[in-house]
Amino acid sequence: MIKAMHKMGIRSEHAYLADMASIGLSVAAWVTSLKAEPGVGLDRADRWGIFVGEWAPTFFGLGLALSQHEQQDGTLEGTVHPIREAEQQQAG
Repeated sequence: MIKAMHKMGIRSEHAYLADMASIGLSVAAWVTSLKAEPGVGLDRADRWGIFVGEWAPTFFGLGLALSQHEQQDGTLEGTVHPIREAEQQQAG
């Protein structure tokens, strides 16, 4: 599944962005349900927030799996090697 997602052009950065968006959407769903459905109560708003909030760990896990695939494939965009090399030059 991860390989197919990678072939479709989905990268780890996309999954991490979806993760962050789902956290914000979870809060928005909770607030919207609380305000738009008066009289229904806090329980329903909590259920909406929790339902959308469950997406965040899924997207984060997909991001980790895609990142690992990108490392093995050699297509991972970012690297810390230049940062480490600069630190070593400053120290030595």
